[in-house]
Amino acid sequence: MNDGSCIRLRPLYRHHAWSYDFVANRTHDGRPIKMLTVLDEYGRECLAIVVGRSLKSDDVLETLTALFTRYGPPAYIRSDNGPELTAKVVRDWLRELGVRTLYIEPGSPWENGYNESFNGTMGEEVLKWESFFTLTEAKVLIEQWRREYNTIRPHSSLGYRPPAPEAIRPDPAFLNLPTLRGPHPQGQELESVRQ
Repeated sequence: MNDGSCIRLRPLYRHHAWSYDFVANRTHDGRPIKMLTVLDEYGRECLAIVVGRSLKSDDVLETLTALFTRYGPPAYIRSDNGPELTAKVVRDWLRELGVRTLYIEPGSPWENGYNESFNGTMGEEVLKWESFFTLTEAKVLIEQWRREYNTIRPHSSLGYRPPAPEAIRPDPAFLNLPTLRGPHPQGQELESVRQ
């Protein structure tokens, strides 16, 4: 379906279905900040958090363009019915690229559960505890948290692994290299670097 109908779709593989949403907060001086969060639903990886004073449909297009260039477009993208996400320019562009839109029913945030859960986690782990004095500080700290969320923080739904473990795991080609323990090829023992 390309008409934006609400489809209860379970992601089957990485980049099958993405979801995106907005989160609002304020800097220490009371000025608003807005965050666009984009997730890969299958692997729970946060692909981007864009932070600005106000974000519009042009910012959505710019973010998606960068992500589609990096990962390729997903088959589906799920969102609520916010004006920045349902703007004609966004819908037409996604349709042109063959990305099917899944809009949740108004007043039913649980239908965008992956993203709502992520936004709640970000709220509890960052937004609740940080008082951002500047927009730049918010961008830096939120990006730092996003990287930790993706590469270090365990997730129960992923068997207590992070969403992007390949970012910290060695390449499989390196797993069979000889260790520093054990006999040296010429019969000498090598000491482990880790003592």
